Amino acid sequence: MSSIPRVSVITPSYNQAEFLEQTILSVLNQHYPDLEYIVVDGNSNDGSVDIIRKYEDRITWWVSEPDHGQAEAINKGFSRATGEIVAWLNSDDLYLQGAMQSAVDYLMANPSCGLVYGDVLSLGEHDLPINLQRFSQYDLPDLMKFRIIGQPAVFLRGSVLQETGFLDNHFKYLLDHHLWLRIAEKSRIAYSGKLWAAARYHAAAKNLAQARFFGEEAFRLADWMKETPEFEQIYRKHEQEILGGAEWLNAYYQSVSGAPRLVLQSYWKSFRYDPGRVLKDWKRILFTLGSLFGLEKPGRAFQTGKEREIAQAYQHYLDYIKPSSGAI
Repeated sequence: MSSIPRVSVITPSYNQAEFLEQTILSVLNQHYPDLEYIVVDGNSNDGSVDIIRKYEDRITWWVSEPDHGQAEAINKGFSRATGEIVAWLNSDDLYLQGAMQSAVDYLMANPSCGLVYGDVLSLGEHDLPINLQRFSQYDLPDLMKFRIIGQPAVFLRGSVLQETGFLDNHFKYLLDHHLWLRIAEKSRIAYSGKLWAAARYHAAAKNLAQARFFGEEAFRLADWMKETPEFEQIYRKHEQEILGGAEWLNAYYQSVSGAPRLVLQSYWKSFRYDPGRVLKDWKRILFTLGSLFGLEKPGRAFQTGKEREIAQAYQHYLDYIKPSSGAI
């Protein structure tokens, strides 16, 4: 690896002109000295192509043509990426200041690590903060139990990606988690503990508009682990926690889609498999109960105790992103 490794970032894009320019700028304004930036647009008709053309002198390669969805678009970028470190950033997400250099520094200092991930600020309507996704150090069994990491804050070695293979088109919603599982089976993954990205939650976002399908795909992914030789032994050892994790994930995404009864049903099923995990999520359960009985404000008061952390993360976002809303 050279002293300044090349970083390849792929942005899949389709009809998200409202957010695309800020996403592009958040990549380019990292000012990383050896950046390979690839934008793969799915034949947008909302002005996205005009935005891409505005920055094409800073974009290594881009295309706008029909595709079969997010996985195909990202894989198209992966196939062209030459970076020693690779990442993808969706067209409604953002890197925060210094994220790229911080990830590179970590991977350079830890040669046995194949993937590193950080924390993610969640943004809602009008880009106002709604949560700070703090993660922990996970290993392969943790990922198999559906301990989810924040995709926008993931950077991985190109060599590991080539060994593992690209995204599987058979997974549409947990395609990233499926890839992380395969990488963690072959290489060490690490948590940086640093805030690297912001993710938007808006009406058209897949994790809101199609939230209920994430849980369904979690059960498919559990079946895949059970039937795949590399994961079969660990699956047998942790089956109860894996199934509990799938139910927990289903409960989480049902809560995002605003279906409190289904949330509580999934939490109960998860509790029967892995009560400890559900009990740790008591604030969200209380919030759900409050919503169910029309007590949204009292319920919300239990939802989070992270207001100060969220405010600090949001200020970090404002300090970097807002001045960057125009051209470089």
